[in-house]
Amino acid sequence: MSKTAIALAMTTLLSSTCAFANLDVEEQRIPTAIQAMPEVVQRYQAIVDDLGGQYRQQKDELIMTRMVARQGERLWQQAVRDVQSGGKDDRSLYWGRLEMRKLLKQNKPAFNIAPWQRDILLNAVEKASRGFSNVQFDDSSQIRILLTGFDPFFLDKHIDQSNPSGLAALALDGYKFMVNGKQAQIETVMIPVRFADFDQGIIESLLTPIYRENSVNGIFTVSMGRDDFDLERFPARNRSAAAPDNLNVLTGASTTAPKPPMFDGKTLNGPEFVEFSLPVTAMQSVNGKWKINDNHTVSTLARGEFDAQSLLELQSTTSVEGSGGGYLSNEISYRAVLLGKQFNSSIPVGHIHTPRIQAYDAQTETEIVEQITEMVIAAASTF
Repeated sequence: MSKTAIALAMTTLLSSTCAFANLDVEEQRIPTAIQAMPEVVQRYQAIVDDLGGQYRQQKDELIMTRMVARQGERLWQQAVRDVQSGGKDDRSLYWGRLEMRKLLKQNKPAFNIAPWQRDILLNAVEKASRGFSNVQFDDSSQIRILLTGFDPFFLDKHIDQSNPSGLAALALDGYKFMVNGKQAQIETVMIPVRFADFDQGIIESLLTPIYRENSVNGIFTVSMGRDDFDLERFPARNRSAAAPDNLNVLTGASTTAPKPPMFDGKTLNGPEFVEFSLPVTAMQSVNGKWKINDNHTVSTLARGEFDAQSLLELQSTTSVEGSGGGYLSNEISYRAVLLGKQFNSSIPVGHIHTPRIQAYDAQTETEIVEQITEMVIAAASTF
């Protein structure tokens, strides 16, 4: 073979391989998940296949981006319908989203696609399949509530792990109820367990228009936590958990060397602690299987762990853990409260930690969601 022919062959090979992208850690877990629970992982395979069929044939970039976003939203809406019709499982949405991402990375449309173009498609799938483009309140809804859940996490310990907060988000999306003669409505979104998304401003992007337009009456962030329900009174600024995120990324933070998170390429500025502002008394009035704690426990470098009584007590300290810990469950609450303060917003906002479950427990998670629902309804009665 001539040098020219070899060069041409190499160029062709490189141009074909660069059309594909490497799978990340989350996507690399798919084969293990399929082996452990094929019916869960492949529940939405028809939607994934439909995306693939349209994607490979697409020749128009704009049409392709809209199509990808539409299929992502279709995945979200199907997961919501399944849970609300008795499915009681948040995991298929998570794995279906990863299957979509994998498909987009390992295939190409009917034209040469650049890495930045694929990134746009991946972002479209992420946003749409997490409910971000589906937050729509009816005009008749007088009390409007936003609730966030999280993806499953710690999947290298339990590949079949579920997250009750994610199940709550799917169960309550679009949920309507009457309180004090007013119609209330809940809209929900699903948050990734990835430090990078937080550093890039996913929470600020979600909540900025809400605070700017004063478009809701209450914001509930929810994640899986400890033995009972905890209302996390004092979220902290710093990260300190040594646990990895879903990409197995470690921040390098610890309880002896806490680190502030980032926002838009800079250190996130704000006080060391902020305060929960949802109606604690109303939420604690709910009777259920689990206690509902008004958790004041925090940790600082100087004092270690203690029960704080006020924000005043926490001035001039260095935060290690908020009431919600030193991981992303604490951070989502901190960012949500901080952003509200920056907008001088009076919208009540706070974090609920649910009882924890190991792997998947449909009955327990259903009961957790039922108690969350009652807590939100009780809170709404004060709005």
